[in-house]
Amino acid sequence: MKVVPANEATWDDLRAIFGDRGDPARCRCQYFRLSAAQWKATTPLDRAERLREQASAREPSGLVAYLDGEPAGWCAVGPRTVYRRLLGARVPWAGRDEDRTDAGVWVVTCFVTRSGFRRRGVSRALAAAAAGYARGRGARAVEGYPLVTEPGQEVAWPGELYVGTRSMFAAAGYAEVSRPTPRRVVMRVDYPERP
Repeated sequence: MKVVPANEATWDDLRAIFGDRGDPARCRCQYFRLSAAQWKATTPLDRAERLREQASAREPSGLVAYLDGEPAGWCAVGPRTVYRRLLGARVPWAGRDEDRTDAGVWVVTCFVTRSGFRRRGVSRALAAAAAGYARGRGARAVEGYPLVTEPGQEVAWPGELYVGTRSMFAAAGYAEVSRPTPRRVVMRVDYPERP
């Protein structure tokens, strides 16, 4: 498994990961970045273009995983302040007293694993790499908002695991900091202050 910043991947690799149908192809990791009005005003093609620009930026909006040289997965990671919907979301903030607009806290908002590469540790590798990526860019913490799943538990729809699972984040070194709902958990890595 090799994980690189998205600006080191090709657009063809990203297109292979996101595919051309289903939720990843429609969203292109733009849902949390856009206001509700902006979301309604954009098409999947518009969102794909936004992803292309964000992924190729000097500070790209995500990471790409390769398994055996093939593009296998993506995760969105960046300062919490760029995710407009997240700043107003009820779920990650229940029971927390923290400045939502602290740009020093980064977030991992979603994962996309390419068909044929699932259940092979791609998302876990991306979550671990995201923590290092954020720290290397000055973050003082990075967090995710995965679901708690139990063996045999049904998920409402297959795509709901785009946020990851608690066990996946724990295996990548994140610690639970709160449980705003019975099925949602905040997982986080805090970095010691640098001298």
